[in-house]
Amino acid sequence: MESKNPIFSRRGAAGRQAWAGPTPSVQQLNQMYATPSYAPPGARTMTIDDVVVRSAMTLGTLVVSAALAWYFNVGWGLAAPAMIVGLILGLIVSFKQSTNPALILGYSVCYGIAIGVLSHMYENVYNGIVLQAVLGTMVAFGGTLAVYALKIFRPTPKFAKFVIAAAFGAVGLMLINWIAGIFVTGGLGLRTDSPIGWIFSVGMILLGCFFLLLDFSEIEQGARAGVPERYSWLMAFGLTLSLVWLYLEILRFISYFTSND
Repeated sequence: MESKNPIFSRRGAAGRQAWAGPTPSVQQLNQMYATPSYAPPGARTMTIDDVVVRSAMTLGTLVVSAALAWYFNVGWGLAAPAMIVGLILGLIVSFKQSTNPALILGYSVCYGIAIGVLSHMYENVYNGIVLQAVLGTMVAFGGTLAVYALKIFRPTPKFAKFVIAAAFGAVGLMLINWIAGIFVTGGLGLRTDSPIGWIFSVGMILLGCFFLLLDFSEIEQGARAGVPERYSWLMAFGLTLSLVWLYLEILRFISYFTSND
């Protein structure tokens, strides 16, 4: 079955072009089999350890920048521009499938600042909520990893299409809710402390877990296919993006049931 991952599909096309030439000799065939499919000869291929190290770097950068933004209480005067820049960097990495460490770490710094300010605001209103959200994110990550590692569920191409379609639908609903909020208080109620808001938040948390499943699958496929080592940065970016999504949604969900006294 052909992978929908643009990394694999582009390299697969290159492989097909290579086979369009003259018939290779026995020696050439042996060299092809000895060399990883997606990496040029001599290049180091990606391992799961590479992804773990890069993920620790991107998440560490995000946490440090969030902690500094919290400590110095920089406010939205800095957090808002940082969020916009982070969004732009995230879109560039996502659509170009960039493996540039500067872009990915830049995203971590910018979103770390925004998350630090937002978390500080929530903590001022709901004492102890940030620790609960962090623990909730860790539990969600660990549970999703266990489901994948134990092969209780493995993503399929249909599942991937469903998750992507659901994400576009969720973003569209949030945009409509925001526009409706201009005319009606609370908009459609998707982001309010109400039954419909609770259901929507649960759906967003589940969607974040689904994205983690896709991330784990991409990492395993990439390591097995022998993609170049630099793609570990892209895999780490995907994990960071999913964890940021999860943390923010869990933070919001907990706030619905936490007293602000």
